[in-house]
Amino acid sequence: MSISESYPPAFRRVINDGDRLATPVLVQGKDINIPVIDMERLDKEILREACKEWGIFRLENHGVPLALTSRLQEISESLLSLPFENKRDLFAAVNSPLSYFWGTPALNRSGDALKRGAQASNVTMLEGFNVPLSSLSMLPTSTSCDDDAQEPKLESFRVLMEEYGRHITRIGVSLFEAIAQTLNLELSGNRRSEFLSESTGLIRVYRYPRSSYQAAREALGMEVHTDSSVISILKEDESGGLEIMKGEEWFCVKPVANTLIVNLGDMMQVISDDEYKSVTHRVKKKNRKTERHSVCYFVFPKRDCVIKSSNYKPFTYSEFEAQVQADVQSLGTKIGLPRFNPNSPLFL
Repeated sequence: MSISESYPPAFRRVINDGDRLATPVLVQGKDINIPVIDMERLDKEILREACKEWGIFRLENHGVPLALTSRLQEISESLLSLPFENKRDLFAAVNSPLSYFWGTPALNRSGDALKRGAQASNVTMLEGFNVPLSSLSMLPTSTSCDDDAQEPKLESFRVLMEEYGRHITRIGVSLFEAIAQTLNLELSGNRRSEFLSESTGLIRVYRYPRSSYQAAREALGMEVHTDSSVISILKEDESGGLEIMKGEEWFCVKPVANTLIVNLGDMMQVISDDEYKSVTHRVKKKNRKTERHSVCYFVFPKRDCVIKSSNYKPFTYSEFEAQVQADVQSLGTKIGLPRFNPNSPLFL
């Protein structure tokens, strides 16, 4: 099987058309070094500065075993390299809470791709698996390897993802509590679990296909956006491609082995009353001849938690999510926080 057979048909067309028109130049943002936070010796002042000035930082000494992340990447790549039709049918065949998506990072609560409005940009060149951590135990275990040769892989994926999920959830909770301290945010009673609900945690495993120059020009790996989460935690391979906006310029965040990248999402911006910012970012593959693989954890407030801020009308995360999905479906893109800011021309 050629590697192109593992890609969705829409990707193959873009890649094949682009190969015939390939040119050698691909413009990228400038390289930049983002702040570094040591999880073992967490400095609150450095953390505060990173959240206020950047909205993103690199995390080292995070305690996630290298053997675990290596094995998870290996099994994820193995599943994603299956023929497209196999991937599309696999999770449905085993009645899985996991889902396979492609062509857009905009998913509904069930993990299915949202149909985007007519103003949406060209093909988004990524595919992946959506993994709600609280539902992993519902994934049926493999009982007969003869029935489906891929079910043992899926079971290995589940086991590894459960272990990785425990580590990354621990990190997310610890970081949120530390960030809350830098804001003097009161987290008594159930307030912490309302602002950051472990049950909402999900992981998305992404693959960005190889592409010609023309294909890369027609379609970003991930379009410009902010995350809707409280915190997002990224583990990426060595291929790079993550870019952030600082000021009015784009900058490349270079990959560093055995570190994680943490970025603040929209909910953290509101919780902090705009003291901390949800970082604007995108993915633009540097090396078009290789694939890019990454694993990202997202965690959110409780769906019915009312979030209040002096800069936004009160809203629940459920209301925010519904508005984002409505905008994606009608306009083709996320609007996000401006919909809830009375001073914004996009306020509803």
